[in-house]
Amino acid sequence: MTDRPSTTKGRRPRSRVRRRVSGAIALSLALGVVGVSYATVAAAAAPKAQVAESAPSEDPVEIRKGRQLYEQGCITCHGNNLQGVTDQGPSLIGVGEAAVYFQVATGRMPVARQEAQIERRKPKYDEAQVLQMAAYVQSVGGGPEIPRGNLRGDDANLAEGGELFRLNCAACHNFAGRGGALSAGKYAPTMDPSNDLTIWTAMLTGPQNMPVFGDNQITTEQKQAITNYVQTLKGSGQDPGGAPIGRLGPVPEGLVVWVVGIGALMLMIVWIGAKS
Repeated sequence: MTDRPSTTKGRRPRSRVRRRVSGAIALSLALGVVGVSYATVAAAAAPKAQVAESAPSEDPVEIRKGRQLYEQGCITCHGNNLQGVTDQGPSLIGVGEAAVYFQVATGRMPVARQEAQIERRKPKYDEAQVLQMAAYVQSVGGGPEIPRGNLRGDDANLAEGGELFRLNCAACHNFAGRGGALSAGKYAPTMDPSNDLTIWTAMLTGPQNMPVFGDNQITTEQKQAITNYVQTLKGSGQDPGGAPIGRLGPVPEGLVVWVVGIGALMLMIVWIGAKS
């Protein structure tokens, strides 16, 4: 009779230890499952940008074809001699072939009506037609030309490109190039679908709310560095740490960890309590 109480007292601590050990194991397994599940969701790699295969020429044949395309799709808004039409479209004199390439190759032109901001759409014209129209506008009104040759430089300029991008571009396009909201219902578009030539022509012409970055503001070598950085940033492949969550920084990452991780912990705590 005297031994039974001591045996009961000896069993209770061992029972508590087993429950704590089993709870710790279950919690570790739950955290492991959450971590593995998060890490297996990787973002698909962005398509690699490509430079235009050819540049507009001064070939009269190409210019004549460009004029035909202009008269079919642009003359109503921009006028017979690129002088523009009141309440329809601005003058194209002086905008140059660079502006034509950016607007037409990204599908922003032609557009049915004027809006606060024209969105990127599927281009109506192929690359050769875009270059022909650009050559025609250049032959009549002049302006910034489409850049030629190596538009990225080499990988030695990546660090400089990152610094220049964060200084001149990230305020609107965000540090990952995913775009951001501006005032009056406008926004800076994502740079994911932009090829090298689109990035360059945007810097040269300053479309919509974007400022013009001439050689006095950003040199040719610096434009190469920025382009190289942007394309490397979006073409870096899958994120080894898991889903990039838009690469928007620690705030959305922390939110996911809080909702998923803490939520899983609470469920495990309830489950352990119910088993106990």
